Amino acid sequence: MIKRREFTNLLGLGLLVSSLPVAIAACQSDPSSSTSSADGEFVAIGTVAALDTEGVLANSDLQGNNLAVIRNPNAPESVIAVSAVCTHSGCTVPWNAEQGVFACPCHGGRFNPDGTVADGPPPRPLTTFEAKIDGDQVLVRI
Repeated sequence: MIKRREFTNLLGLGLLVSSLPVAIAACQSDPSSSTSSADGEFVAIGTVAALDTEGVLANSDLQGNNLAVIRNPNAPESVIAVSAVCTHSGCTVPWNAEQGVFACPCHGGRFNPDGTVADGPPPRPLTTFEAKIDGDQVLVRI
């Protein structure tokens, strides 16, 4: 006959063992990856007209992402989408068209248009997202 304490211990061990595969799978994903997953779907973030008028399309909550989209300075017919969250301090980094950088107001970090670190304390580039123009819409893969 199994005592209540032994049964409780076995039950706890069984629950732990059954959750192990889930824990291992979660540990294998890399949340600090500098690019987004390519298996997401494209979402409209704004119009080409708005992008050209404003110089940037910013969306502070696109499916949980704080994004900024600009025209690619090296290929103006295409667009670049990056996370607008500084990798150093977590502040929102607005696009500074005059300087051609994303500039962090908190600690002076600066990022190139493609999200790479240009200057300052940020330890990693901004996360990038696949983006494209489709007709009059600017789309980002989330």
